[in-house]
Amino acid sequence: MIGKDNDALNIPEIPEISGATTQEVVYERLRNAIMLGAITPGTSLTMRGIAERLNFSPTPVREAVRRLSSEHAIQIKDNRRLTVPLMTLDRFEELVALRIAVETHAALRALPYISDIVIAKLTEIDGIMDRYVAERDSDQLTLMNQAFHRMLYTVNPAQSSLPMIESIWLQLGPFQRQVITEVAEYYQIDRHKEVLAALTARDGDALSAAIANDIRDGVLDIGRKLLAAGEGGDTALPEVWGAPGPS
Repeated sequence: MIGKDNDALNIPEIPEISGATTQEVVYERLRNAIMLGAITPGTSLTMRGIAERLNFSPTPVREAVRRLSSEHAIQIKDNRRLTVPLMTLDRFEELVALRIAVETHAALRALPYISDIVIAKLTEIDGIMDRYVAERDSDQLTLMNQAFHRMLYTVNPAQSSLPMIESIWLQLGPFQRQVITEVAEYYQIDRHKEVLAALTARDGDALSAAIANDIRDGVLDIGRKLLAAGEGGDTALPEVWGAPGPS
């Protein structure tokens, strides 16, 4: 529930999960909504409001919220109300630095397993993202961006980084959505094209640089401006959508 209006709570549907318990379904739907940024930072929630919105009893909601609280995606207040945490500049800088460190590691570890077939699939995803940028479809753009990075990192059969990476995405998701929807001008260089070129050349240094620049260009500079403005700064924000989309 947001304020007095349960209908205002945006928890998008997800594909059916075969064999999942009710608690798992609730968790995955809430997690997806937060990672997409469908629930904005500072949103006030209640167990009952979430349960009513999802048409479930409060019990599975309570367990899902507990898990998301342990992942720093939801804060449980003393008055038993819940919120999606507001972003601070220090926390934002830390999360972006973690993204760069962990995702460059994951990309380099995946590089020996990259095939032309994988590159072709990544190229297809990047093309779909370009279309969603033109359509300003933030949800699908974010989903496809995650699919691009997830496919790259999981090519490594021994990868162990994805849970950590997705935890960072979860914590950044609501604020990153603000970057997408409130600030229109994105970086003018499509860093995914640089990632694809580095993969094709099997160039680890170029791949690390492309992943790091993709993350920095996608959220860092614009995120800093948004946070500075929110903290009383007078930074002017861009007004026109640019080309590529989120990192």
